Amino acid sequence: MEYKYVGVNLDGKKEVGIVEYNSEKEVLEYLRASKITPIKIEPLEKSQSAILGYFNRVKGSDIILFTRQLSSMILTGLTLIESLELLKKQADKPKMKKMLEDIISDVSEGKALSQALGNHKDVFSPVYISLITAAEEGGLLDKVLARLADNLEKSDDMKKKVRSALFYPGIIISGVLIVIILMNIFVIPQLGDLYESLDLELPLTTKIVVTSSNLTRTFLPVFIIGIIGGVVFLKRYIKTEAGIKIVDKLKLKLPVFGEIVKLSSFDEINRTLSLLVSSGSSLISAIKISADVSGNYYYKLALLDTANLVEKGAGLSIALENQKVFPALMIQMVKVGEATGKIDESLLKVSEYFERDLELKVKNLTTAIEPILIIVLGVSVAFLIISVITPIYGLISQIQ
Repeated sequence: MEYKYVGVNLDGKKEVGIVEYNSEKEVLEYLRASKITPIKIEPLEKSQSAILGYFNRVKGSDIILFTRQLSSMILTGLTLIESLELLKKQADKPKMKKMLEDIISDVSEGKALSQALGNHKDVFSPVYISLITAAEEGGLLDKVLARLADNLEKSDDMKKKVRSALFYPGIIISGVLIVIILMNIFVIPQLGDLYESLDLELPLTTKIVVTSSNLTRTFLPVFIIGIIGGVVFLKRYIKTEAGIKIVDKLKLKLPVFGEIVKLSSFDEINRTLSLLVSSGSSLISAIKISADVSGNYYYKLALLDTANLVEKGAGLSIALENQKVFPALMIQMVKVGEATGKIDESLLKVSEYFERDLELKVKNLTTAIEPILIIVLGVSVAFLIISVITPIYGLISQIQ
């Protein structure tokens, strides 16, 4: 259960925070350990807790900053416990502070950092935990953390670029749909009544618009219920295996967007594989973990099959080529890496190539979408204007 507390620290400053404990007694123990004099402690209502929990949740950007700072602190010579204690003091979010307290407690008891992070799998991904495990075994924690922070930043930046490319058309299309619905409900019906009272012969375009308006007004509640029901059903269905298969296949077959999905997956797969292999993870383990970050059901299956073939003695390039889904460049670069004994470097170069290609595709998509949207908007507006004005011109001609 979550509790909100108000207290005073040793400097006499007021502190307000939210913590998650089983009872008020545990909250008091936490405040005493933190040297905070409690003034008020109250349990949060579920609705309030959910809202505050959403805003106080640990985000990807928080983990990137945590990883970068932890790497820098260890590199300067601070011990792991000292570094974590400093990060806890700097943490603003109660959930982040609570998570760091748990990690510090586990590490102080003799657990490895990877084990401590493993107790927070809702925040740290399997890739993250596996990398820390490999880094601890190889004594390269600071270097792996630095590379991991770079990897997380690149992945986050790419996701933001793709989202921003889709944001603009999404807003425009939503705006157009809202305008059309409002016109069908409030504007077109009045014009339709006017045309009917004047007993005008309506052109085909006007008949289409008026009929559409009548259907919208008549069946609006049905449409709304249908849309809400459809959204709820789709949200549940796409979480099932059958739904995931259909959606992921559709993503790959979409024009333009399909290429972006493919490049994004290839970039993520190669970057993760490179990072895991260079950190000391076994190749089979690295492939299996990379399957979880591929972002697509079919690439995940292909990578798991690749791992099985490698486990049976096949070379990575041969195993990848056998799947018929990975690009020739990726397979060729893996062959070079196998020949030189530097698979991690080859995979990183392939990842950089896919990243540059993905950035170019996203940029071209953004550039191409604007004129397409303008044309669509122009045609829609022109259709509505012609449909509305044509009968009026017909009336004027009759009067003359």
